[in-house]
Formats: sequence, structure tokens, C-alpha cells
Amino acid sequence: MAPHPVVQAIIDLSAGALGGTACVFSGLPFDTAKVKMQTFPTMYRGFLHCFVSIYRQVGLRGLYQGTTPALLTNIAENSVIFMSYGFCQSVVGRVCGLDGEAALSDVQKACAGSLASIFSSVVDCPTELVKCRLQTMHEMEATGKVAKGQNTMWSVVRTVMQNNGPLGFYQGLTATIVREVPGYFCFFGGYELSRTTFARSMGRDKEDIGVVPVMFSGGFGGACLWLVVNPIDCVKSRIQVHSLTGRQQGLVKTFMGIVRTEGFAALYSGLTPTMIRTFPANGALFLTYELSRKLMMQQFDS
Repeated sequence: MAPHPVVQAIIDLSAGALGGTACVFSGLPFDTAKVKMQTFPTMYRGFLHCFVSIYRQVGLRGLYQGTTPALLTNIAENSVIFMSYGFCQSVVGRVCGLDGEAALSDVQKACAGSLASIFSSVVDCPTELVKCRLQTMHEMEATGKVAKGQNTMWSVVRTVMQNNGPLGFYQGLTATIVREVPGYFCFFGGYELSRTTFARSMGRDKEDIGVVPVMFSGGFGGACLWLVVNPIDCVKSRIQVHSLTGRQQGLVKTFMGIVRTEGFAALYSGLTPTMIRTFPANGALFLTYELSRKLMMQQFDS
């Protein structure tokens, strides 16, 4: 018997939160390098140079700058995205004329993930803004764009409130939505397609393909997402970080400015650490989500 929709939503939300936590601890160092390379591309020759520089400048803790807002970002984002994903699957099923028990195709599930991303963008944007600014605080201090001693989460929050008010946390919201909608189509589409491929080759149900295939499928979904959205993510990071100094440019103007002054290749700054991160981080995300969700469903059934 299927659980009540409210119970199902709570299960999906809780499993998404656990998955988001696993994603942060397995992938944050690579995310830190990605954001630094996107926002200060002339300071680093490549991923290894950035990684080593972070370690030499501030030690191991430098790779985990922004852990608290990163946790808040991923817990909030994945709680909402997976809770909305279940609801949006129902919506897509109705739109496609399917009855309540019919299984959606991989493409239909990808559409549901894309629709769900709109809801997650609203909670993702504020916490990601704080995370990106904390991750680049060393570079901001080194270039004289902010005073020293402003490198805590609360100092960033206070600065945003003083300069822009509550709406200041939504700088980059348009870029976030533009990134998430196609990104999560690819994310869930890649994940479901990979799971379907494993299930067919193994002669099993998609829910019983095992740990390694689930982790690979999660990583594959993440790789599909970032190959498509890295340019718009680069624009979003620039908007959120550099607006701290008063340079508040919109999505199109920032995009055109990067292409005009740095070339199209600059939009793919940070892609290397992102692609290295995607398999362990998104593999941990989906594995934790699937296992915890299955466990909670079993507890409900019993």
C-alpha cells in the first residue's frame, strides 16, 4: 500500500536531506576549487594549482570553507528537490494522461526533475550566495575588495543585509533558475537512464541493481548536469561574489562581459574539479537517498 501523500513527502524530504549531507562531505573541497576558479580565473593556472594554493594559503580547512552554508544549501536544496520530484512526477503523469499506478518513462521523470528544480532554486539561491562568498574570501581580501576579518558566515550575512536587505540574498536568482531547469532535466534523466540500462543488463528491477550501479548512475547524472550548466553556473558565481563590491550586473550583461573579455572558454572555468567531484559526491547523494528512503518506506509498511 502506498503511503499517504503527506507521509511520502516527509520521507522524500528526509531522505533528500540525508543525501545532501553526504554530498557535501564527499565533494566540498572540489566545489571550493570550482568556485575560486570561476570567480578569479586569472589567479590560478588550473585545478591542481588552485588545489595546492588553497592548501598552502590556509591549510586543509581552506578546502572546507563555507561548510555550514554548503550544508544548509545542499540539505535545503535536496530536501525540496526530492520532495518536489515526487509531487512533480504525479503532475507530469496527469499531464501525460497516465493513471496513478502507471510508471513514468525516463524522459517523463527528467521533466519532473526539471519542474521540481524551480522550487529548489528559491531555497538554494540565498545559501549558495553565502557559500560562494565564503569560498572566495581569501581572494577578495588579497585583491583588496573586502577588509580582513569579514570571513565568517555571519559577517557575510550581516553585509548583505546592510547593503541590500533581505532581497540581497536573491542576487543571481535568475541565473540559478536558468541553471537548474535544464540542469535537473539532465540530472534526473541521466540518473534514470543509467539505472534503466543497468536493470536491463542485469535482468533486475531498477530498485535492486545494487550499490555500485546506483553510485555510478548518480555520478553519471551529475556529469550530464555539469557538462550542460557549467557556463551558466560560472555566470551565477560571478554575480553572487562580485556583487559584494557593488558591481551588480545582470545575467545577460555578465555573460556577455565574460565572453567579450575572457573568451568563451572562461565559461568552463572550474569544470575539471566539478567533473572529478561529481561521481563521489552525486554517487553518495543518490546512494544515501535511495537507501534511507527504502528504509523509511519499509518502516512505514511494517
